[in-house]
Amino acid sequence: MNIDLEYYKIFYHVAKAGSFTRAGEELCISQPAVSQAIKLLETNMGSRLFIRVPKGVKLTPEGEVLFSYVQRGYEYILLGEEQFHKMLDLETGEIRIGASDMTLQFYLLPYLEKFHEKFPKIKVRVTNAPTPDTLEHLKLGRIDFGVVSEPFETRPDMEVIRIRKIQDIFVAGYKFQELRGRILDYKTLESLPIICLEHNTSTRKFIDEYLLANHVVLKPEFELAMSDIIVKFAQRNLGIGCVVKDFALEAIEKGELFELNFTEPLPPRHFCVITGSQNPISTAAKELLGMMNIESISN
Repeated sequence: MNIDLEYYKIFYHVAKAGSFTRAGEELCISQPAVSQAIKLLETNMGSRLFIRVPKGVKLTPEGEVLFSYVQRGYEYILLGEEQFHKMLDLETGEIRIGASDMTLQFYLLPYLEKFHEKFPKIKVRVTNAPTPDTLEHLKLGRIDFGVVSEPFETRPDMEVIRIRKIQDIFVAGYKFQELRGRILDYKTLESLPIICLEHNTSTRKFIDEYLLANHVVLKPEFELAMSDIIVKFAQRNLGIGCVVKDFALEAIEKGELFELNFTEPLPPRHFCVITGSQNPISTAAKELLGMMNIESISN
């Protein structure tokens, strides 16, 4: 049976209003058009749906059964439309973001705070993971966009926008004072106790690849999951810490750590926003990206 869904819409309004005329007024169509639609629906269904009463019409027993189902379906559609428009108007919705500890702490957090103040009803879900894991989440459609650090492998379906420059450094505490102010060769690192991130991070990959190109292979004393902890280990003189400068800046300013100098500084790299062409960007996510001054997202 192939019945125009518009007939069910008219049927719903007649049943709710108890009148062909009032239903027509609600739908902005004529009373004869309402009558014709109900007649066609009754013909297709093979039974009368309304009977006339002094002040309009009421449902037949068969009509009441049909209405119990049509009402639920139609009102559920209306609810869906309402939620849809609320999402467009940023009254509700959800943003799913992938970010590492570093990109969250030194870039994303202030924007999330600003966004939440402006749109408190939008749910923000942050998946906190290293860059390789964030790339996988984007590929599988688990996040709307990611904020990651270079280096990483791009894909044809990925858009990458650089958003902030970062600098990797080596830092040490007072037990390594003999290194302060000296211009070192990277080969020196092979004879020092090194504290760095684990292998599953973009930072570790960057450091290892750069040093290997300079014929230096690190054999870390400690491999840790978080850069904050590397700074604490270095402050306790457990070794030479390798971190993005932002993590160690406070300790350097307080004189608790100092930065090692090399004949050639490590190349700078960047935080990046990544999106996937297969992941449509929601209105709420576009608003957040706009706050981040990112306007070239194609979705």
